[in-house]
Order: sequence, then C-alpha cells, then structure tokens
Amino acid sequence: MKRFFTATDEDIVQGRTTDIYFIRTMEVLKAKDMLGAEALAEMTLAKFPRDWKWGVFCGLEEALRLLEGKNVDIWGLPEGTVFPCRTQSGIKLPVLNIEGPYSEYCVMETPMLGFMCHSTGVATMAARCRKAAKDRPMMAFGVRRTHPAISPMLDRSSYIGGCDGVSSLMGAELIGKEPDGTMPHALIVMLGSSQEAFRAFDEFTEPSVPRIALVDTYSDEKADAILAAETIRDLAGVRLDTPGSRRGSFPDLVREVRWELDLRGYHKVKILLSGGLDDKTLPELVEAGADGFGVGTSISSAPTVDFALDIVEKDGAPVAKRGKFGGRKFLFKCPDCFNYEVSADQDEVPVCRCCGKEMRTASVKLMEGGKRTSKGKEPKDIRSDVLRQLEQLELN
Repeated sequence: MKRFFTATDEDIVQGRTTDIYFIRTMEVLKAKDMLGAEALAEMTLAKFPRDWKWGVFCGLEEALRLLEGKNVDIWGLPEGTVFPCRTQSGIKLPVLNIEGPYSEYCVMETPMLGFMCHSTGVATMAARCRKAAKDRPMMAFGVRRTHPAISPMLDRSSYIGGCDGVSSLMGAELIGKEPDGTMPHALIVMLGSSQEAFRAFDEFTEPSVPRIALVDTYSDEKADAILAAETIRDLAGVRLDTPGSRRGSFPDLVREVRWELDLRGYHKVKILLSGGLDDKTLPELVEAGADGFGVGTSISSAPTVDFALDIVEKDGAPVAKRGKFGGRKFLFKCPDCFNYEVSADQDEVPVCRCCGKEMRTASVKLMEGGKRTSKGKEPKDIRSDVLRQLEQLELN
C-alpha cells in the first residue's frame, strides 16, 4: 500500500490519473476499428479567473514530457508566453495544438490539462504579484499551503512567474538556486525568547545566510526589531509576519518600524514582509517602504486557469462541438503590442488593429512524431522572458 495519496510518474504516464470516460472512449474506438482515426485538437480558454486579463503560459514542459513517444505533432506558444484568452476579433486563442491519431492522446487529456491549468494559474498570480511588488525582492513561501508532492512544480511556476527565489529544498534544486528563508516562530518559542533565538541563529547558521530576524513572536514589532538590531551585529533585515487579526494597518506598522530603526542609526536594516500578501495588498506596502516580500498562499493556491482541449478537425475535415470554432487555425501575434489573431490560411497574415502592422507567426513546433523538436529552456531563462514581456507590455 502506498504511504501517501499521490500518483507516481509511472501512474501518470500509464494514464491512471485520467477520467474514466476517456477509457470508455478508447474501448468504443477499438470496437469500431477507429484507433487510427486522425484528429486535430486545440487548447483554448474562454476567460481568465477573477479580473485577470492575461496569463503566463506554464506547465508546457511537463505536458511535452507526458506525450513524448506518442505519434503526435504538437505546436503552440512557448512556455513563459504572456497571453490573452482571445484574439483581437474575439476568437478563443489556441495556445496549443495536438495532431495525430486520437487514440494516441485521448487518455492523456486529463493529466495534460492538469499540468497546464494549475501551473499557469500559479505562474500568473506570481507575475501579478511581481508587478505589484515592483523592483522589491519577492520570495515564494507557499509550499506549506498545498500538497507536498507538488511543491517542486509550485516553486518552479512561482519562479517562472517572477518570484526571485523559493523556500523549499526540492523547488530550489529544480530551478537551480539555493532555497531562501529566515527563521520560524518555532525557533523563538523553543529557545524561550526572541533575543536568545537571534543570538543562536547568528552563532550557528552558516555565514553565507543573510541575518534576517523574525520580529513578531512575543513582543511589539518595533521593540523586537530594535532588539534584533542590537543583538545581531550584521543584521541584514527584519521580517514582519504579523497575522491580520493583530497588525491593524500593515503599511502604518512598516512606517513605524522603519522610523524607529532609522532613529537609532539602523538605516541599512531592511524590512521584509510576509503573511497574507497578494497582488492587491502589495502596492500600498511598497509605498509604505517595505524592502521585500515573502508571498505564499495567494500564489501557491492561485485560481486554476480553465483550459479546455477540443477536437476541431477529424480526418482532415473541420468539426467542432457547439461554442467552439472548427478547423485548423494558424496563430499570429503583433510584434509591437498584445494583439493576437488566427487565420484559417497560413498565407493570409492578419493585420493588427491597434498598430496597423502585419502580424507574425506566434506558434512554434514543439514535437514531431512524438519527438521534441528542441530542448526546453531552463527556468531562469523562461523567467527572464516573462519579466521582459511584463515590462514591455505594461500590462494591468
């Protein structure tokens, strides 16, 4: 018996995490001698959750690894693309296309969507927080709020979306960085006092780790901040993690702590914040003078982006369920703005309604006959692409 309620890699590859109706579909196709029937499917999104108007395309690497060895061709947006859900003419944007015998990818639809819906939601919320935090350092602290089996995925997606670092050991290993973190309340409680914990942390933690003290366990935040500055000689910063029920106005608390530290000459000690932060609360904390953030639940528990996968062509002929646009579509993007458009003819290149410029092909070939056409990018390079797009597009 498995100890934890999780699927292994082999379970996922074998289709054991799929919905039962895909198994039944395969049984019918086999009985009807239709396992070789060709189908073209596209992945689209009707609308983003909440008030989002854009997303960060993420989870593609896992989806491609899932489909390696299948007799399919895949093309779509590169991972890390910032995208709208619809084209300039209102058609749902085909972010990914899969073509081949339908039996090759039928059972894989559920895990494939799971990879991409979840990862895209996390990366998008991280990007929204990244914009709200402006140039302040922002760490992903959210793995404790979700199932531990997916902590590496959460940290990878958070990092791609714009977090500067992550807290979990496996997540940090996946993105090629050292894990980030300060000290927990538990250390202070176990040692009996804030000052004793500050001294012990400074004495026994390796020198390369920045000295950042947690200052809201027992005492008033400004009192503990002063105590930390007086106790740790090379104090890099203090972290405020005060629960919402205790802190009153968080921006005013930041200003108060900053004032008291500066008054005593501790101008270089930074103020870092965590605890219930999101894209809505970060701007006023930046304005108040916070120097950095640890963002957890709002990113790791971000709303899912509800991609759907639909057959739009069968044996070369256009088909579609109601509410979908049938037929093969070629995706184009304006080189200067956020507009996308599709065309039923690859040679009919759309013109951007905003810029008046001829658009360029947006999709890239990702897999041919089950073989990757190129090696996936490293997380740090995907993240750089995301940050460049966020700055270039000036998205709201």
